[in-house]
Amino acid sequence: MTEAAAPQKQPGSLPKQAPYLAAILTGLVAMGPVSTDLYLPSLPAMRADLLASEGQAQLTLSAFVFGIAIAQLVHGPLSDRFGRRPVLIGGLLLYIAASLFCALVTSIEALIAGRVLQALGACVGPVVGRAIVRDVYGREDAGRVMSYIATAMAVAPAVGPMIGGLLEVVFGWRSSFAAMLLYGGFALTLVVAILKESNRWKDPNATRPGRLATNYRALLSNRIFISYCGINAASFAGLFAFISGASFVIIEVLEIEPVYFGFCFLVFVLGFMSGAFFSGRFSRRLGGDRLILIGTLLTALSGFLGALLAFSGALALWAILAPVFPFMVGMGMVLPNAFAAAIGPFPRMAGSASALLGFLQMMTAALSGVLVGQLADGTAQAMWGVMFLSGLAALSVRIWLLPKEAVRREAERQADLQQRLDDGG
Repeated sequence: MTEAAAPQKQPGSLPKQAPYLAAILTGLVAMGPVSTDLYLPSLPAMRADLLASEGQAQLTLSAFVFGIAIAQLVHGPLSDRFGRRPVLIGGLLLYIAASLFCALVTSIEALIAGRVLQALGACVGPVVGRAIVRDVYGREDAGRVMSYIATAMAVAPAVGPMIGGLLEVVFGWRSSFAAMLLYGGFALTLVVAILKESNRWKDPNATRPGRLATNYRALLSNRIFISYCGINAASFAGLFAFISGASFVIIEVLEIEPVYFGFCFLVFVLGFMSGAFFSGRFSRRLGGDRLILIGTLLTALSGFLGALLAFSGALALWAILAPVFPFMVGMGMVLPNAFAAAIGPFPRMAGSASALLGFLQMMTAALSGVLVGQLADGTAQAMWGVMFLSGLAALSVRIWLLPKEAVRREAERQADLQQRLDDGG
């Protein structure tokens, strides 16, 4: 498959050696996790204060993810047309305003609406940040760089629930949204003051309906792209099932104090960091497809173990944390490599490819969160059931739907790259 006609090349780019670049990109890509994980310890208190049901409280998570999914289809093409920097600035301004609104609401319905608005702004961080990675580092190094960014980014969900739990105890649940406002303001300051434009192929037709339809049709007709998107979406659905259900199970069912919830969540994050670091360290030696296979197998097996414990009646903290660690190790191996493999062949419409991948990922995650909320029964069964099915789906796509020819070509490309590195060093 060939891409749409190459647009005019634009001057200027970010140097990949810039010491600030990886840190800024990490902060931008982490905007989604920060906006979900920071207020997780406050969900039970927020539900009680706004007189909401557990399903309604959980909907503030799913609504946020749904908003990110929809907005990516817009922000990706906008960044292809106007550049990454102006789209980032506009989205961050919206994120700041929506965070203030969420901090002041008096009803669960208003909070759900505010979370959708917040998502419309927050999604510029992940979608444009990933496109900048593709702009600057190219196809060869995007997976490795995304793995390292994912490792560093995991600090956000590790620290987020801890900070959120402390804010909840000292100031109440609204303080989490005030913290998000400050985060958005700091990110905006860095983008305006430091970040340069990285899009060297600005496409004046990128937002035209005909071009959008052509680009998305080309992507959706590519079996390799769809396979990697399927792996990515199914895996992320399992991750989001844990995010959606963990606070209710750990805080309400197991009666763990909100301030300690972050330390429990740390096991989840350390697993992801370990998998992402391993992926970045060995991506050139093992290849992205082999890492994806190992990762999906690990998530399916640990998801099965967690579901087995939950449905056998083992309702204890160890029964949640023990299987979630290897589950997240697998996630850390799968997500960065599936993203890089999906978006790598499309440098001139990296924004559109990143947006479509993110849309499918977030829509699946939103459905996963709703399913966990609707099936919640005071145990961990709904959470672990969805996590197991998600891991099994990702493994199935990797084994049976990803074209074998694509795997062979990727292995040959990785071997050639490793040989050139060995010859040069």
